[in-house]
Amino acid sequence: MAEHETLSRTTGATVVTLVVVACAAGLADALRRRLRLRRRTRHHAGAEPAPVHTHHGAPTIPRQRATGPSAETVRLTEAERDAFAVLVRRLSEGD
Repeated sequence: MAEHETLSRTTGATVVTLVVVACAAGLADALRRRLRLRRRTRHHAGAEPAPVHTHHGAPTIPRQRATGPSAETVRLTEAERDAFAVLVRRLSEGD
């Protein structure tokens, strides 16, 4: 009976060790993916990444920023405005 107890303890310890190693490997993989995603997001955006919102553990699309790029303006001379108006008229008549 002493041999049986030793075999049970060895088998139990082996199973627990394998479970711990599998959990550690899964956690390391999840952290690596998260770090890679953050690096990719910073690289493409050029700024701090938007936080990933979750709903019951599932990732969702981050909220979009309220402000967009600034509008560009160009001041035209009177001759340029007239030329542009002529161009627009010609293009609209061609349809």
